[in-house]
Amino acid sequence: MTAGVTARTPAELLAGPGAADRDEEGALALELLAVLDAEQLDTEAAAALVEAMPDGSRLVLSGEPGLLGPAGSGQVLADLLGSRICPRVASRTPDEGPVGELVSLVAAGELARVDAPGNEVVVVPAHDPGEAVHRTVQLLTESIPRAFGAGPADVVVLTTAHGGPCGTRALNAAVKERVNPGPGRFGGFDPGDRAVWSAGVGRTVSGTVREADSATRSLVCETLDGRVTVPADEVSLRHGWVLTAHQAAGRSWPAVVAVVPGDAGALLDRAWVHTAFSRARRHLSVVQGAGPALAAAVAAAPRPRATRLAELLRQGAADSEEA
Repeated sequence: MTAGVTARTPAELLAGPGAADRDEEGALALELLAVLDAEQLDTEAAAALVEAMPDGSRLVLSGEPGLLGPAGSGQVLADLLGSRICPRVASRTPDEGPVGELVSLVAAGELARVDAPGNEVVVVPAHDPGEAVHRTVQLLTESIPRAFGAGPADVVVLTTAHGGPCGTRALNAAVKERVNPGPGRFGGFDPGDRAVWSAGVGRTVSGTVREADSATRSLVCETLDGRVTVPADEVSLRHGWVLTAHQAAGRSWPAVVAVVPGDAGALLDRAWVHTAFSRARRHLSVVQGAGPALAAAVAAAPRPRATRLAELLRQGAADSEEA
């Protein structure tokens, strides 16, 4: 990390033990704030950041409006771009490799075969949910580790929802049975299980279960930021080999298995495909159970959220010019 530059989530920046310093007027003591993955910024978080910025400071938002939006309300980045009231810079840097080429095509509304001489992109047909589950577990535990030398932490499975025969619950149960079978003596978890929980709105934390604290009835999990303790009865705590694309937003892995269920329905759209496919850095396997519906979802026009922010921003800018 560059000297003088720190990375925090918006919530961590504004409050808590890691919060940024404030000046004598209560504003954030900084001159520049850059928000990455800004397509995940909801209206409430954006308002809190703007209100906390000192006069004369700069706020830079960086993101892709074509990806899945925030868990909270609004579509701040898309509305700012649509209002055309502030400077904007469009990146012309092409995405790298076969995965990047495919992601670029999806972002433009096209699903086409790409040249992948090293099997960087693989499509695995699945004719029913049972076959989709079998192929997914096989890819995660055998094919991808053997072909790319990827360890368990290097591969993630993404699907459309928690429920259903190809949802996170069913797929995580199948993966656990294969890679870490056990009685689930710690509230359904065993040491070595991958776990994921919602630490706040739009913030997902992943880790590996190490032990249980019997005194507090909590799980001790190892994460990238160290050890954390999570109550075993936390309703948002789930097994974490398989995530939804919404949970994976803002993160990436060397290898991704994207499961496209035949019953995805309205959950399957261009934003979901764009987000799921772009989480992969080196390899992408697509377990294709939706048939022609996948290409149709990518080709269909995106469904923007209904908000008034862009209109309000344009009106505010017009009023300022008249004043």
